[in-house]
Amino acid sequence: MAEQWTLPRDAPVAVLGAGLMGHAIAAIFASQGYAVTCVEPDDEARRSLDARMHEVLSQLNAVTPVAQAVTVVEHVSQLDRFTPLVIEAAPELLALKQNLLREVAETCPTAVIATNSSVYRVSDVGALVEDRSRVLGTHWWNPPHLMPLVEVIQGAESNPTVVKGMITLLASLGKTPVHVKKDTPGFIGNRLQHAMWREAMALVQEGICDVEAVDVVARNTLGLRLSAIGPIENADYVGLDLTMSIHEYVFPALSTAQEPLEVLQDAVRHGKLGAKTGSGLLCWSEGRREETKRRIDERLKVLLALQ
Repeated sequence: MAEQWTLPRDAPVAVLGAGLMGHAIAAIFASQGYAVTCVEPDDEARRSLDARMHEVLSQLNAVTPVAQAVTVVEHVSQLDRFTPLVIEAAPELLALKQNLLREVAETCPTAVIATNSSVYRVSDVGALVEDRSRVLGTHWWNPPHLMPLVEVIQGAESNPTVVKGMITLLASLGKTPVHVKKDTPGFIGNRLQHAMWREAMALVQEGICDVEAVDVVARNTLGLRLSAIGPIENADYVGLDLTMSIHEYVFPALSTAQEPLEVLQDAVRHGKLGAKTGSGLLCWSEGRREETKRRIDERLKVLLALQ
């Protein structure tokens, strides 16, 4: 393989899954002139794909005619054998992802295969692929067309030239790629995020505050500051001696739970799964989920405009 893997601008790209993440990833590539094939077995998802991609493209101020740029098929076996890049964006089920990557590797024997898993290690997702040197992770954050960052995860067997080339490719799409050098569960972002979620739930479980208070504090302190200064820079900014003193005092009080906290397990046991069931740790009245999505999208647009 060359010093750096490259994807020609006129090369075909395949996206496995046209759901929450896949349709937007496909739209991003289509907006940059790539011929995209979406693999989607669900009839309703295929029927609604055009409209959902048009919505994404309108937010990107792109005028690419989706119908001409994107082909939709039902199965991996329908992909062009010489497709050079396949991005897996299937539901977060390990066995499903493993089998999809195995099928892709057999159907497209020279393709670079990128999994969009948000937590699974590349080595786990690609376990059934014989040549894992062409498998890596590209964790796009939701919504992909608005969130600039993509984590590029280098698996233990990933070819470094492929990783380097993917970083260059994502930058050419206007993204902010970050190299995750060690294949670890959750990568960078979700390790940070779920450490915070664990502590948030521990605060509730220990009766320190109610669920609303946790979110109010997070949104009006950390949330306001994090877009301007990251945790390491902030530690340096206030002084590492102060940081160490705080850690010595606070760390013993923090949760070190190695399994989901009881407050979470109890909610799941009772079918309270959050927005999709109408209740979770919070109450989700009709329309609240849609309003939350709108609020997130609008806030992201404002923050991105300030960068």
